[in-house]
Amino acid sequence: MQKITVRTKKRNEFIDITSEIQSIISKSKIENGVCLVFVPHTTAGITINENADPDVTSDIMSALEKIVPLKGNYSHSEGNSDAHTKASIMGSSVSVIIDKGSLMLGTWQGIYFAEFDGPRAREIWIHTVTTA
Repeated sequence: MQKITVRTKKRNEFIDITSEIQSIISKSKIENGVCLVFVPHTTAGITINENADPDVTSDIMSALEKIVPLKGNYSHSEGNSDAHTKASIMGSSVSVIIDKGSLMLGTWQGIYFAEFDGPRAREIWIHTVTTA
């Protein structure tokens, strides 16, 4: 297992981590397999989406804010219930096929870390499994 750390700058933001994940795969020399990307945080998530137009992640964040606003009728006393809910909607992991040493993502796809309770330092865990 490998770990990378990201330092977020805002309360809510998407960070494209595709190149960092690909670098780990390239250094591992894995030719064929599966890469699991996992976020061990309850107020952050991971997703795959378009990485060609930054308006896409901005639109996703805007939609999440409309669905789950910062201020609401929440019981959780820490004041970050919206972040927990957004993280649950987003999910905590993605799996990507590795073929010939490369992540098998679509033409416009990238892997994003989603911060919902920043700014702070966060870990992302990467585990690869080799297949025949």
